[in-house]
Amino acid sequence: MTNVYFIGIGGIGMSALARYYKFKGYQVAGYDRTPSELTAQLEAEGIPVHYEDRPDLVPADKAETLVVYTPAIPHDLGELRKVMDQGYTVLKRSRTLGEITRGQRCLAVAGTHGKTTTSTLTAHIFTASGEGCSAFLGGISRNYGTNLLMSRNETVVVEADEFDRSFLQLFPEIAVITAVDPDHLDIYGDYAHVVEAFKAFASQVSGTVIAKKGTPIGPDDTKARVLTYHYTDRSADFCALDPHPDQLGCFHYDLQYPGGILRDVRVGAPGWVNAENSVAAAAIALTYGLDPEAVKAAIGTFEGVKRRLEVHVNRPGVAYIDDYAHHPAELASAISSIRDIFPGRKLTGIFQPHLYTRTRDFAPEFAASLSKVDKLILLDIYPAREEPIPGVTSEMIFKDVTAPEKVLLKKEELMDYLSEEPVDVLVTFGAGNIDRYIEPITELLEKRS
Repeated sequence: MTNVYFIGIGGIGMSALARYYKFKGYQVAGYDRTPSELTAQLEAEGIPVHYEDRPDLVPADKAETLVVYTPAIPHDLGELRKVMDQGYTVLKRSRTLGEITRGQRCLAVAGTHGKTTTSTLTAHIFTASGEGCSAFLGGISRNYGTNLLMSRNETVVVEADEFDRSFLQLFPEIAVITAVDPDHLDIYGDYAHVVEAFKAFASQVSGTVIAKKGTPIGPDDTKARVLTYHYTDRSADFCALDPHPDQLGCFHYDLQYPGGILRDVRVGAPGWVNAENSVAAAAIALTYGLDPEAVKAAIGTFEGVKRRLEVHVNRPGVAYIDDYAHHPAELASAISSIRDIFPGRKLTGIFQPHLYTRTRDFAPEFAASLSKVDKLILLDIYPAREEPIPGVTSEMIFKDVTAPEKVLLKKEELMDYLSEEPVDVLVTFGAGNIDRYIEPITELLEKRS
């Protein structure tokens, strides 16, 4: 096999796989629906990407071509139909990642939220400590500027995605489970099936499962050893003692772990959410056997993940943060963390709902979380892979929001609205294409005196 062709190459997980195969010396190319910062980076790295459905651009040599696709791609796409009908070797993204990690020391981070930051911090701890690891990440590490790390050793850190039950392709040695909340109900149907999938994932772990205390994962679900972590619950095997922020919003704590207490850990990225995730990442590293002081030092140099509480403007009188939160629990945690970083400030949140099904399934929960800002600017739903559902609009959320101020806008109206809007602390939230507004919003606010 000499060619690897990606259908949906611009996704965060797909782009990491594309970079991996390019690194390994394969001819790599792919299709995506729309250009993005990620696809531009891939093209700059020598990976051709096109944005029209062009079956003629799929490599002709079937015997020498592996095709990798994401389930987010429509089944009627011409390129996908061609490779399915004409006998190409075709694998889902999740199966491909499973094949790559098989036979290695796989360290996986699963959970309905928190997994991207936790896996990225875990990879940073291994890299900064000198142990090294390869890593397939669900976000762009700010320390390394990429979602792929490569190492010569056999340790690989992966984000284990529950969407489409993808994480059931993984068989980790150590796994963290950060949260088991209702999500992706278009796939699972109900919460009971979400829990069932996470239990199945835990059953595939060979060494140690480190579950956040309170999640429905226990010793009966796996032959692996089960440990627990929690941000503040001292009955957990790993927890933060006396967590408190400094003037930059970065948290300090003492880490309680089975080997004792690691004093004065400082988390390099601000917000209590990053502190909580650092407990989980430290738990993986210490369970693996890394030196506690090296773990502590690495946590202190962690710069975070792009689009996770990422600060773009922070000067007297105006601040702007962008965050990927797209689930009610993530929004509540992010808003709470931002309140810690900027106490007493007026918080304006811009939210772009992601998926019609998620909006339909969690509209009351979204409204409750978004009511925690001082002013909400709510945009249209970003459909991603979905067709519209009659009656499902942002209004389903908007009508129940109790924030002191709220406004409903189309995204095309956003910049004109912001140009006249006084801002203290502004945050953009969402997993759709709201990231296209980061640069213009930053430029707008930087111009204000």
